[in-house]
Amino acid sequence: MENIRTSSTHAVWLMVSIVLVALNLRPSMAAVGPLLSAIRGEVPLSFSMASLLTMLPVMAMGLAMFLGMRVALRIGEHRTVVLSLLIIAIATASRLYLDSAAGLIASAVVAGIGIALIQAVMPALIKSRFAGNVSLFMGLYVTSIMGGAAIAASFSPLVLAQTGSWRTGLAIWALLAVAALGCWYAQRRAVTPLPETPARPQASFFTSGRAWLLALFFGMGTASYTCVLAWLAPYYLEKGWSEQQAGLLLGFLTAMEVLSGLVTPAIANRSQDKRLVLAALLALIMAGFCGMILSPERLSLLWPCLLGLGIGGLFPMSLIVSLDHLESPRRAGALTAFVQGIGYLIAGLSPLIAGMIRDQSGSFEWAWWSLTAVTTLMLLMVLRFNPKQYARRIG
Repeated sequence: MENIRTSSTHAVWLMVSIVLVALNLRPSMAAVGPLLSAIRGEVPLSFSMASLLTMLPVMAMGLAMFLGMRVALRIGEHRTVVLSLLIIAIATASRLYLDSAAGLIASAVVAGIGIALIQAVMPALIKSRFAGNVSLFMGLYVTSIMGGAAIAASFSPLVLAQTGSWRTGLAIWALLAVAALGCWYAQRRAVTPLPETPARPQASFFTSGRAWLLALFFGMGTASYTCVLAWLAPYYLEKGWSEQQAGLLLGFLTAMEVLSGLVTPAIANRSQDKRLVLAALLALIMAGFCGMILSPERLSLLWPCLLGLGIGGLFPMSLIVSLDHLESPRRAGALTAFVQGIGYLIAGLSPLIAGMIRDQSGSFEWAWWSLTAVTTLMLLMVLRFNPKQYARRIG
């Protein structure tokens, strides 16, 4: 009985540690948008150049994702997360002393590498340790990622208002990484190595049509997330909102993402077939973009609410559908690493494209229309995610 209680206690604290770690995976990007006006006041940045603060770390996440599982195999999952948190903390703290666009971008890229290493190993670890409730715990993990974005978007402008320094508003999130590092290191005995399985090499996913479909679906969905993260606050700043108001609006949207990220996987966990849930989430995203374009000032809270509910549920569901394709935790983890790697490379281009559209057209509205069209295409892709065909589509 005592062993069961001890095991249960370890599982609880491991999940708490995973939540704390996940909170660190977006503040380095989410804090930039609400502070962009203040940053551009001191650092010469066009909207296209500013988009690199979101685009390049996402691209770095995509590239580093392919290394994540290899690093974990070499040094172990626990040490991989420790290393990653150290990278994130150092990159974030360095912003306190940066005064150039190149320095800001470099810090974002380094943080992106640290983020990628964590995101590569976490799905496999969760599938291994919480096999009976993968959807629920993946939902909690991904929701915590979005929660970190909500906290950073909401409080960074407050830090700016209190200190008068956008550098402090960006760098303060290194403290969150230090807190997560302490808690995660204390759980080193609870994180056991993943079981070895006689699986085919990870490279085989490059020849799998289903793996590419999953990666494309994840990338297109994450494009909406990264564009909204980068440009929602600047969009409303152009509408006459203050930095604090725009930051709180982005915080509200990400709070809706958190809510949906918790509730949606719990609903989806009742059925192996996730297609209806995915279609409903995509419909919410389309409605949110259309409303934000056609009537941004009226019902100004409704459109971010719809976007947040749609994007927040879609993010974990995209990874859950990938995990559902394979039984082996390590093999499924390799698939999600591939899906995220390719997906983030796709999504990383979206803030740059949106920034270029803004520079050329003088408005973000055409970028929102483009994302609406992408979401429509994703609705057609959902039809192919029949769980009865998973074993045949990918082995």
